[in-house]
Amino acid sequence: MDSKIPKERKSKLDSLFEAFSVIAEGAYVYVCDMKYDYSRWSKTAVDVFGLPSEYMIAAGDIWEEHIHPQDRETYHSKVANIFAGKAFGHDMQYRACRPNGEYDVCTCKGIVLKVEDESPEYFCGVIRNHGAQGALDSLTGLPNQYRFFEDLQADIRTQTKARIVMVGISRFTEINEVYGYHFGNRVLQNFGRYLVESVGKLGSVYRLDGTRFAVISTSFETEEIKRYYEKLRSYYRMGVNIDDKQIILELNCGLLAIDNFNVDDQTVYACLNFAYGESKVRKQGDLVEFYNNLTDENRQRIEKLHAIRASIMREYEGFYLLYQPVVDAKSENLIGAEALLRWRSEEYGMVPPDHFIPLLERDPLFPELGQWILWTALQAAKMILKKYPDFMINVNLSYTQLEKPDFVEMVLMMLEQTEFPASHLCLEITERCRLLDMDLLKNIVVNLRGHGIRIALDDFGTGFSSIGLVKNLPFDTIKIDRSFVLKIEDDCKERELIEHFTNVASTFGAKVCVEGIETPGMRDILQKYRVQSFQGYYYAKPLEIEEFLSRFGISNESEAGQDK
Repeated sequence: MDSKIPKERKSKLDSLFEAFSVIAEGAYVYVCDMKYDYSRWSKTAVDVFGLPSEYMIAAGDIWEEHIHPQDRETYHSKVANIFAGKAFGHDMQYRACRPNGEYDVCTCKGIVLKVEDESPEYFCGVIRNHGAQGALDSLTGLPNQYRFFEDLQADIRTQTKARIVMVGISRFTEINEVYGYHFGNRVLQNFGRYLVESVGKLGSVYRLDGTRFAVISTSFETEEIKRYYEKLRSYYRMGVNIDDKQIILELNCGLLAIDNFNVDDQTVYACLNFAYGESKVRKQGDLVEFYNNLTDENRQRIEKLHAIRASIMREYEGFYLLYQPVVDAKSENLIGAEALLRWRSEEYGMVPPDHFIPLLERDPLFPELGQWILWTALQAAKMILKKYPDFMINVNLSYTQLEKPDFVEMVLMMLEQTEFPASHLCLEITERCRLLDMDLLKNIVVNLRGHGIRIALDDFGTGFSSIGLVKNLPFDTIKIDRSFVLKIEDDCKERELIEHFTNVASTFGAKVCVEGIETPGMRDILQKYRVQSFQGYYYAKPLEIEEFLSRFGISNESEAGQDK
C-alpha cells in the first residue's frame, strides 16, 4: 500500500489526521488523499466495524459495504459527487454494520480541502457513532432523536397507523439569558417529565434537538391530541415552579397523521417540521396539522415530497430551471433574468415550487439542491453574457442555505469553478430570513457584497419585517411583489404604495424592480416612479433555457445543461 503514495504525501496526510483528531471529541476521523484515493481512519472505527486497516486504498468503497442496503444509494451518490468535483462536502446519516451484524446509526460530515490551484486534494471529516452513545438523551433521560427515527421507520415498515407530534418551547433563549443555561436545562427536564406523565401511557415521548420534543402515538386520534395540547399550553401558561422560580412558557406544535406508507422517515420529518414552523411563525403557537383535509390533491402531497427528495438523491432527476427576463424600466431592453426552480415527473407532471420548497426548506437535502440551482443558473448565464454583457442572473436563496457555515465559501467556489463574474450574480433573499440571527445575516450579506455579488430583497412588502430588513441590511435591489400592482391601473392606493416603497428604497440606496407587469397600462404608470427594472408576463413568462436563448437571439455554442 505505502509504495503507491509518496512519503511526503503520506506524511502530510498523517499531519492532517492528527490535527482533525485533536478536535474530534470522540468521533471517528478519516482523511483521504484524493489524488491517490489513499485514506487513514481512526483505529477505533477500524476495531468497531472490522475494517481492514487504519490505512486503506479506496476506503469509500470498503466503507460502503458496511452501510445498510437502504442507505447505500444515498451514500454512494454523495461520495461519487465529491470525487467527481460536483460537491465540496457532505452531511448525512446512515446505518453502519458491526461484525456481529448489528447496525449503529452514524452521522458523517466531511469537507474537501483544495490546493492553491483550487483542485481538490484532501477529503476530511468525522463520523459520529450514535449507536455507541446509546439511544437515550443524556439531559432528560428520554429516548433521543435517533430512537425516534428508528421507531418511525418501524411504523412505516410495518404499516402501523400513527399520529406524530412535534412540540417545543418558544423564546427559550430568553430563559437562558436571564437565568443561565443550568436553569434552562432544568426547564427542559421539567417539560420532558410532564410530557411523559401526560401522554406517556398512550404514546412514546422523545427529546429531539434544542427545545423540541416528539410524541408517536398509535392510540390517540387527532381530536384527542388537540385537547391534550391545549391542556399542556394552559398548564405552562399558568406558570410552573422550577427551583423556586415561577416560569411561564409558550409552546408550538405540529401534527402529522401517517396513514399512507409510500414515504420514508425523512419525508415525514420534513412535513412535521413544516407544520411546527407554521405554528411557531404564523399561528402564535396554535397546533398546526399538516394538510388536515382529505382532498385528493392533499393526499398526494406527502408522496410528492417523498418522490422529490428521492429525485435530489438521484442526481437531481426531474429538476430544471426556468428563466424569467428582467428588463430595464425605461428602454425595456433585457438586463437580467430570475432563475426559477421546477420539478416534473411522469406520475405527477410539473409541480410548482410553492408545493414543495416550503416543506423542503428545513430538510438536510435542501442546501445540496441549492448548490445545483446556483451551478446550473451560472452555466446558463455565461452563454447569455456573450451577447448581453450587462446581463445579471438572479438566484433565490432559502434561509436554511444561509445557515450553513460554509455558505459564502460555497458561492465563491462556484463562481471560480464556472469562471462567472461575481458582479453579474444577484442573490435574492426573502422576508422569511428574519428567522435568522440578524448579525449572522448581515455578516453574510456584507461578505458577499464585498466580493462584488449583488443582493436583492424579494417580495418586499409582503411581511412585517421588510422595513426592518432594509434598515439593517445593505441591499442593491428591492423587488416589489406583484400583489401590490395587480390593480394599479384602477386603484390610487396602490399607486401611493408604490411611491412609498420607491422612496424607502431610494432612502437606503437601493434600486427597485417591480414584478408582475402584465399590461402596457401597468408599465406606463410604473415608468412614472423611481423604478429601475420590470419583470412579468407582459415581457415574457418563465422560459426554459433553449427558448430563452432563441427568443433573445443567443446562439447555444455550448451545452448549458441542467445537470451539474
